[in-house]
Amino acid sequence: MYEFFIRRILFLFSPEMAHQIVFSMLKIASKIPFLPKLLEKIFCRNNETFLWQGISFPNRVGLAAGLDKDAEVFDMLGYLGFGFVEIGTVTPLPQAGNPKPRLFRLKKDKALLNRMGFNNKGVDFVVEKLKNKKSKIVIGGNIGKNKITSDENAVKDYEICFEKLFNYVDFFVINVSSPNTPNLRKLQQKEPLKKLLSHLQELNSRKINPKPIILKIAPDLSFEEIEEIIEVVLETKISGIAATNTTISRENLLCSENEMEKLGAGGISGKPLKNRSTEIIQYISEKSKGEIFIIGIGGIFSETDAKGKIEAGASLLEIYTGFIYNGISLIQKIKKFLLNDRI
Repeated sequence: MYEFFIRRILFLFSPEMAHQIVFSMLKIASKIPFLPKLLEKIFCRNNETFLWQGISFPNRVGLAAGLDKDAEVFDMLGYLGFGFVEIGTVTPLPQAGNPKPRLFRLKKDKALLNRMGFNNKGVDFVVEKLKNKKSKIVIGGNIGKNKITSDENAVKDYEICFEKLFNYVDFFVINVSSPNTPNLRKLQQKEPLKKLLSHLQELNSRKINPKPIILKIAPDLSFEEIEEIIEVVLETKISGIAATNTTISRENLLCSENEMEKLGAGGISGKPLKNRSTEIIQYISEKSKGEIFIIGIGGIFSETDAKGKIEAGASLLEIYTGFIYNGISLIQKIKKFLLNDRI
C-alpha cells in the first residue's frame, strides 16, 4: 500500500514539503483518542527486548537522526514500531540551516542527498518537547555545534547540549561527521576528537547515573583515520560508534554526473552507502576485537541488509532513507526477521 499509493502521493511534493505533510498527520493522529494505543497494538508486535547499559530497547530497529530533528513526533514513531528514536541533530541555538532547496531524492539510486545544515529550533525547544514524553520510547540525543561557533569554541556547544538534554534522553550521539556544517569533520581528527570526548566523559562521570555516549563517524574516512578513532574511543571509554553518517562520494551512482552537478553539494544516504557502511562496521568490530559497541546505519532497505550489518558487528540498527522509500513495513519485516533468526 505504501509503495503503490502513499509514497506516490508524497513523492509528488518536494522532500521537505512531504516531510511537513507527514509530520502534520502524525501530530493530528496523536490527538485522536485511542488511536496511538491502537497503532501501538498493531505495529509494536514482533518485539524482542534488547538490553544495553541498563537501557531496555523494545527492539533493535531505530530511527536515525535527521527526521525528528526537534523531538516533535517521537511518541508516534514509537507507536509505529521503532525501538528507539534519535532526535536532532540539536544545537545550542536555533538555526535555519542552509538555503532551500537542500533535500533531494535520487530515485534511480534509492537515495537522498541533503545539505540541511543542522536546521533545528535549538536545545531549549527540544527539552520542552521531551518533557512531554508520553510513551516509553528510548530516546537518543544527537548533538552538534552551531554554524556560527568557532572551531576553538566547538566543545562548549557540545557541553551545552549535553547538560541541557541529560535528564531527557537515554543516550547521546556526538555528531562530528555531517558534511553540511563547515569544518565540522575536522573534529574527527585524533587530537580535537580526544579533547571533545574526554571533556564529555568528564562531565558524564560527575553524574549519578552516567549516560552512554556514542560517536557518529563519516563513511569517507580512510582506514588509517578510522583506526585512530578506534584508539580514541577505547582510550576515552565512550560507549560506542554509530557507523555511518552520509557520504560526499559520488561513485557508482545511477544518476548522471550532469544530474549530480545540478543538485550540488551535500551528503548522500540510502542504497549507495550500504556496502561502505557495512565495511566500516566490520573493520571497527575486527580492529577492536568486538570491544566497541556499534550502531549500524546506511542503506538498510531489507531484512538481508539488516542481517549484513549485524553479522558485520552492529548490535543496534538505524534506518532513515529506507523508511522514506519503503515505509512502516520495513520496520516490521526487519523486526520479524531478527526475531525468527535469533541474530
